[in-house]
Amino acid sequence: MIIPIRCFTCGALIADKWEEFKKRVEKGEPPAKVLDDLRIKRYCCRRMFLSHVDLIYEVIKFTRPS
Repeated sequence: MIIPIRCFTCGALIADKWEEFKKRVEKGEPPAKVLDDLRIKRYCCRRMFLSHVDLIYEVIKFTRPS
């Protein structure tokens, strides 16, 4: 859904780096290089970025208007 604020394993702050990561990967940069540039070294934090599926725009279609 939405990228978690902190890594589930170590608790490091990761949400502030998501937009930059997403933008650069969409431009064609390799994810490993982007994560290195953003100084995300722990494999648990890298997992959070590499395994995240951004589904918020798919799910929001099914919400009821208030």
